[in-house]
Amino acid sequence: MAAVHLLIKGRVQGVFYRASAKEAAEQMHLTGWIKNTKEGDVEALVNGSDHQVQQFVDWCRQGPPKAQVTDVIVSPATPSSSSGFNIVR
Repeated sequence: MAAVHLLIKGRVQGVFYRASAKEAAEQMHLTGWIKNTKEGDVEALVNGSDHQVQQFVDWCRQGPPKAQVTDVIVSPATPSSSSGFNIVR
C-alpha cells in the first residue's frame, strides 16, 4: 500500500475541489481525507495501490473545471487506518 500527503496550491477553494476529489478518490477505491487549509490551499492524505495513488495525484494536478492548480506538493506518508475517503471540516 502506498500513502502520500498532498498540498494543492492555487485557486482550489470555493470551486468544489474537495467534493470533486472525494468523488475521484472513491472511484479509484482510495482511502484517506481532504481538507481546506487556513492559507487557502487544500491538503490531503491518500492511501491505495501505487497506481491508484499516482492516478489521484495526476487528477489533483488538474482538479475540477473551475480550479486553477499552480502546484501539487507530494510527500511520502504513513498509511492511515481510515476507511473510506472523508472531507475534513
